[in-house]
Amino acid sequence: MSTTLSIIVNPSAGGGRAKKALEGVKIALDRRDVTYQVHETRDLSHARMLAVQASADGHLAGALGGDGLVGAVAAGCAEGGGVMAILPGGRGNDLARVLEIPTAPDEAVGVALDGQERRMDLGDGNGVPFCCIASCGFDSDANRIANETRIPGAASYLYAAIKAVLGWKTAVFTITADGVEQTLEGFSVIAANSKAYGGGMFIAPDADVTDGLLDLVTIAGTSRLRFLGLLPTVFKGNHVGLRDVTVSRAEKIEIKADRPFTVYADGDPLCELPAVISVRKDAVRIMLPAPK
Repeated sequence: MSTTLSIIVNPSAGGGRAKKALEGVKIALDRRDVTYQVHETRDLSHARMLAVQASADGHLAGALGGDGLVGAVAAGCAEGGGVMAILPGGRGNDLARVLEIPTAPDEAVGVALDGQERRMDLGDGNGVPFCCIASCGFDSDANRIANETRIPGAASYLYAAIKAVLGWKTAVFTITADGVEQTLEGFSVIAANSKAYGGGMFIAPDADVTDGLLDLVTIAGTSRLRFLGLLPTVFKGNHVGLRDVTVSRAEKIEIKADRPFTVYADGDPLCELPAVISVRKDAVRIMLPAPK
């Protein structure tokens, strides 16, 4: 059966990585004599609209960019009933990392065309869908700084984390997870559909995009020095079980704070607090590597 691939690309993603990846994807598709179209996005809402149209046309929607673009394409495919493929081209490529989708363009094309179709959950923040992880508090500051910096690649996230912690003031959060309320004084509240964010930080190492649940990770405490010490452990998920870090699971998480915060997801602003974060079970069809 022939497949038409609608490539939805953010040409500015990853500081030029998307443009380079697109050239590699084109070469791979031409080699396989696959029909494809390239659609450049204006913004995330435009990417979502393009994915809806690709679904309506019966095309495979290829998200070529970072996790924010992947989330927008996933939302459009969920809305239109289409199938998406990830063609990594961003700074972090965290969902591709978690799903074991190769970053090499020819190998990513192979997964898109020859992989196995599966269903994946999406998160939802105040009615707006996302793919990976929604977080706020310290993470709000770090995401904003990462988006403003010109430092390339995953190093931008580490730079942002260090800069954000220097200016951080402890916040008080009220969290209600599946009806159970708790108060947290500390740094971050994280609702994870997937395992990783920030260019390889496995903040929720046991999260599963197919289990219909969100992993709720909280980081308490008031010591900025201790928080900085946690950062290296997050890249291997070794922070879980340490003092001030808690992990639980829920279908619905309500978050309030004692001061305003923007909730970020997949590297982009998602919504403002107060927020209700929930899960959309089996919301999107996605091409994944075939079992070995």
